[in-house]
Amino acid sequence: MSTEAALNWLDEHEDDSIARLMEWLSMPSVGTDPSYDAQTRAAGQWAADHLRASGFEVELRETGTKDEPGHPIVMAHCPGDEKYKGPHVLFYGHYDVQPADPIELWESDPFTPVRKPAEGVVGERIVARGACDDKGQVMMFLEAMRAAFETMGVAGGGVKYTVMLEGEEESGSVNLENFVRDNADELGTSDVCVISDTGMLGRGRPAITYGVRGLAYTEVTLIGPDQDLHSGLWGGKVPNPINELAKVLSQLWDDDRRVTIPGFYDGVRELTSEERAQWEALGVDEAGALRGIGLDPEAGVGEKGFSFIEREWARPTADINGIVGGYTGPGAKTVIPSKASAKVSFRLVDDQDSAVIAKSFFEWLEARTPAGCTWSFEDHGGGAPATCATDSTTLRAAARAIEQGCGVAPAMIKSGGSIPVAGLLKESLGLETVFMGFGLEDDRVHSPNEKFELDCFRMGARSHVALIEQLRSI
Repeated sequence: MSTEAALNWLDEHEDDSIARLMEWLSMPSVGTDPSYDAQTRAAGQWAADHLRASGFEVELRETGTKDEPGHPIVMAHCPGDEKYKGPHVLFYGHYDVQPADPIELWESDPFTPVRKPAEGVVGERIVARGACDDKGQVMMFLEAMRAAFETMGVAGGGVKYTVMLEGEEESGSVNLENFVRDNADELGTSDVCVISDTGMLGRGRPAITYGVRGLAYTEVTLIGPDQDLHSGLWGGKVPNPINELAKVLSQLWDDDRRVTIPGFYDGVRELTSEERAQWEALGVDEAGALRGIGLDPEAGVGEKGFSFIEREWARPTADINGIVGGYTGPGAKTVIPSKASAKVSFRLVDDQDSAVIAKSFFEWLEARTPAGCTWSFEDHGGGAPATCATDSTTLRAAARAIEQGCGVAPAMIKSGGSIPVAGLLKESLGLETVFMGFGLEDDRVHSPNEKFELDCFRMGARSHVALIEQLRSI
């Protein structure tokens, strides 16, 4: 098995690889919009055909029900050769993309991919919806599998792979949980999951993400009088749900910005001195990051006792994401509203449980019910956090592969964001996830003019090729 031959194949066939990526990007697989259902299915079929041409056994698996069908999941397998003793790897990705709106802010058609010089740096980029999230990153893996098959003559380079690509990630993965449960015997034979849907520290600075936060998302409504009231006649005499809701929610944090819900920090692991030292050594520019969003350095506030990056990667949070009540139109209307609502979310870490957090929050609110008012609660669900042990043999193999593929050792980082599938696989199948992502902070994911640097595409494809050799050496 020759890693060098496969890496050379990537170099020699790069234009063909990029042409295939641009062909896939031209398919508007906006999974959340029913008017794009045919194109979304076509994009799934395209990925299936690519894997089949790389020696995998592939099929499209239907999801949903007869009355409410979902988008198909691409399932592919290669058995590994007789000499392979390493882990069975589940590769997860998604082929659906975000809607392109607002169209008028795109500099080119979002589904007519453009290859153009990068701005302010040496190199090229592809601009299109899905260029980074997640078609471009999935394509790194697909092209690595093509290189392995063409040069080694066996699917996956002889590694035992299962591939699962879904078409509903951008619309909440509504059918994925049922799919994983219904196919647990098949998926559960895997030993570890690899996902390429995360980012690097910066250009030329690859990283492995070994932990993502979970999420609990709630909506709460405080109900007062049975009608909107004239504030001149009733103000100061009855509870105003907006006033009362604001007062209650302001109690969510103490003076050290710690969340006050009892038991909220159960399951949160203490940071080790080694982790803190490693993260500090990364040299994250806090002031620069704040300036990038229009804030001065003194705006870097958060839980006392933790650094800027520690608060993102290792600490849970509570945030009010929206609040509404009463009159919000133009001009004046002096009313005391009958109700007020807020959307409140919690980012979770380590072993926190999203359902427990939501229940505890509702109980916390009940204990603070303003006189004369009642509550309505809605749990919008969420996902579990997922942290891979830093001594995982697969994680270490991935680190070696990235160093081999990129010429520089990856940083070990966490992410403040959430990738629900990782928590689902951990809870349902006991699988840890290694994130080998190559996106950049300025890739404009979910925004107009989304792009993916070709240098990042190369690094990712080469790293996935190198991973084959590293897995075989375990």
